[in-house]
Amino acid sequence: MILKFEGQVIYWRGPSPFHFVAMPEAVAKKIKAEAARLSYGWGVIPVTATIGNVEFTTSLFPKAGGYLLPIKNAVRLPAGIEVGDNLKISLSLG
Repeated sequence: MILKFEGQVIYWRGPSPFHFVAMPEAVAKKIKAEAARLSYGWGVIPVTATIGNVEFTTSLFPKAGGYLLPIKNAVRLPAGIEVGDNLKISLSLG
């Protein structure tokens, strides 16, 4: 399943600082419908994400009834992605 959406980059300090994009509600509902089949524990779901010309693998984190897509520094820094940027993202689940 491939999902396309737009979302804003947020920063989470937490114990391990990271940048994320929150899934829109409609996208999160589609992911939840597949979550039991795809999750490998703790509700995280492996994905391949594409932002611009960059494709990378990561895992969605469940948060507040939705999901967060981590944006790795290896992707974010070369692309000049900053907090507040609105990104067009394509996700392949599993």
